[in-house]
Amino acid sequence: MEAGQPHILVKDLSMAYGDFLIQKKLNFSINRGDIFIIMGGSGCGKSTLLKVMIGLKSPATGDVFYDGKSFWCSTNAERKSVKGKFGTLFQSGALWSSMTLAENIGLALQQFTQLGAAEIREVAAYKLMLVGLAGFEDYYPSEISGGMKKRAGLARAMALDPEILFFDEPSAGLDPISAKLLDDLILELCESLGTTVVIVTHELASIFAIGNNSVFLDPVTKTQLATGNPKELRDHHPNFEVRNFLLRGKAEDIGT
Repeated sequence: MEAGQPHILVKDLSMAYGDFLIQKKLNFSINRGDIFIIMGGSGCGKSTLLKVMIGLKSPATGDVFYDGKSFWCSTNAERKSVKGKFGTLFQSGALWSSMTLAENIGLALQQFTQLGAAEIREVAAYKLMLVGLAGFEDYYPSEISGGMKKRAGLARAMALDPEILFFDEPSAGLDPISAKLLDDLILELCESLGTTVVIVTHELASIFAIGNNSVFLDPVTKTQLATGNPKELRDHHPNFEVRNFLLRGKAEDIGT
């Protein structure tokens, strides 16, 4: 990777389902160690953009670059290698209900490493400890709360020590206290491990608490209206729609 090169670069990206355009001409960069927020109103394509970035959906046009290397113009083997650097937490936590928390975390380690059973158990316990779930290795998902499931899902996403963590609405369904605890945990892990984090969310509390970079997608114009630090966009961006979203509909139209 060249000095000063972004960790992730989205270039001239358009997304569609058949003939239905979702977003067009997206251009933004994410630096190593950023907590990057994908935000915008309902139906603007936030989750679709995340799927394109992690390889679950191909773009209509454009590309995503990791450390300067094309993702979508690479071979399947090359894409698989890049995806090995990802960890993903979906809205539900997506834990296997028939497996204990330790077994859920250990599944990826069984598939992608040469570690033995005892070592896998040790790594799983360590990952659960990092998210505040030490001692819960043998609990099943049905035996823990929604907030604990999200933390267990985060531990599983971290199983292979990924360079990049992707989150799709991590606070969805959580009460405000649990949501704040999850935000604090994401911030702590990012600072201590140097992980780049990409988060889809519409929760303003989370956006301002942890995000230091962002892109704002607009469902009307079907393109990005802004990119940058969310607090700076809220306070200074000239576009009314951007400010209004970040001020919960309380922005004043200053004629820009």
